[in-house]
Amino acid sequence: MNAEIDITGITLTTGRLTLRPWRKSDIDDFYEYASVEGVGEMAGWAHHRSKDETQAILDMFIEGRKTFAIEHEGKVIGSLGIEMYDERLLPQLSDKQGRELGFVLSKAYWGRGLTPEAVNEVIRWLFDEQGLDFIVCRHFADNAQSKRVQQKCGFKFIKYSKYKTTYGEVKTDHVNLLLKSEYTKKSEEA
Repeated sequence: MNAEIDITGITLTTGRLTLRPWRKSDIDDFYEYASVEGVGEMAGWAHHRSKDETQAILDMFIEGRKTFAIEHEGKVIGSLGIEMYDERLLPQLSDKQGRELGFVLSKAYWGRGLTPEAVNEVIRWLFDEQGLDFIVCRHFADNAQSKRVQQKCGFKFIKYSKYKTTYGEVKTDHVNLLLKSEYTKKSEEA
C-alpha cells in the first residue's frame, strides 16, 4: 500500500548534491532543463514549451510536498519525486508500505553519476527514516540510462506494464522493485 510521505522541511545531502523541497525561485533553473527536447520525453512528459507550463508544474511540486529539487553547486538540475505507485501492479505487496520513485536530470549533467547519487540518498531516507518496506521504480524499454541507474541502485526487474505518456503515446514499461530487506542486506555487506 502507498505510504504517506511529506518532504516539508527535509533536506538531504550527498557528496555533490542537495535534495530539498522546491521553491518559487527555482523557476528559471527548472525551465532551463525542462524545456530541452528529449529530457521529459525520457520520463513520459513532453518538454516544457513555456515558462507558464513550468510555473504550473513547479506550483504542483511545491503543493504536493513529495518531489525533491536536485541541486548541484547552487543550481537546480533535476527532480526526484516520491510518487504513489499503482497498487494493482503489485497486489502481493498490499500489506506492505511503499512508494515509487521518478527522476529527471538536466541533459547537461548526464553521465556524471549524479542521478544514482541522488536516488541512493532518497532510498536511504525512505527505508531508514520513513520506514518503507519497498520502493518501485520504472523505466521505458528504450531508456537505457534510467535502466542503468535503477540497476546501480539495486532495483530488480519484476514485470512489464504499459504506460500512457502525457503526450498520448503508450510505451512498454519495466517495473523494478527494491525491498528493504535486500537494501539492508546490501548495506550490511558493504
